[in-house]
Amino acid sequence: MLAAATTSLWPVAVYALAVFALTGVILLLAHVLGERHGDLGTGDRYESGIEPASPLPQRLSIEFYQLAIFFVVFDIETVFIVAWAIAARRLGWAGYLEVLFFVVLLLAGLLYLWREGALDWGPGSHARRAQRDAGRERRP
Repeated sequence: MLAAATTSLWPVAVYALAVFALTGVILLLAHVLGERHGDLGTGDRYESGIEPASPLPQRLSIEFYQLAIFFVVFDIETVFIVAWAIAARRLGWAGYLEVLFFVVLLLAGLLYLWREGALDWGPGSHARRAQRDAGRERRP
């Protein structure tokens, strides 16, 4: 039993060793052959040889990151639903019930985000959010 397990694992070990060796060689070559310079604009943001026309923003708002995360979540949702739609006839009612459960879970998450105000990005949204959060802290 042990001989069969080790016989089937040696290709994986050789492959892993080859991957690590190739990675090491690539990193070593990049270090040895790579260009080194310390010009003034090297560490600047948006370094492309062009001077920025105006001061660069220091930070992005939290709404930007929320929108990016929501996009990724709903983009992945779309991939799963399209994959289900392609195989819907073959999956039958069991597949339909599974995708229905998946959509209901996503809608529950969307309703929760809406209730929490995560989708409220209009003017005054920060004030409303702060007021709502202050009201929560007062409850016992």
